[in-house]
Amino acid sequence: MSTLRNKVQLIGNIGNEPKITNLESGNKVARFSMATNEYYRNAQGEKVQSTQWHYVVAWDKKADIIEQYTYKGKEIAVEGKLISRSYTNEMGVKCYVTEIVASEILLLGSKNESVPVNEIEVTETAVDNPNGGSKEAATGNKNPQRRRTSSRKNKTEKAA
Repeated sequence: MSTLRNKVQLIGNIGNEPKITNLESGNKVARFSMATNEYYRNAQGEKVQSTQWHYVVAWDKKADIIEQYTYKGKEIAVEGKLISRSYTNEMGVKCYVTEIVASEILLLGSKNESVPVNEIEVTETAVDNPNGGSKEAATGNKNPQRRRTSSRKNKTEKAA
């Protein structure tokens, strides 16, 4: 039962672009907000969505994963522990923060999920596309769906 102490598991969407910091010690840290949604029916029978916001901190290799593969809106699963800390801001006010320190991160969503426009790497691949244009380069999709053509029409034309 000791493994159940201070354990958090969340599935949700990243709420902002993750902030990546490389520390002088050589460590890397990623900080981002995460939204989890819960749905229920109120007293009038209407469906209501309740959104909770969480602050997540990921260190080193997990920070690399966040930096390379995630963006605002990306669905992820996080497992970690709660940490509460306090600090004094620039105005001398003591602030309290509760964060989730990630021990595991799982990227969710489909593999064909579209990449945000600011993340698309455009390269010339006209050689890959025999029709001359480069749909792959324009869309950022390395494996575009190919249109299936019916060979039935060709067989009936040949028979006639």
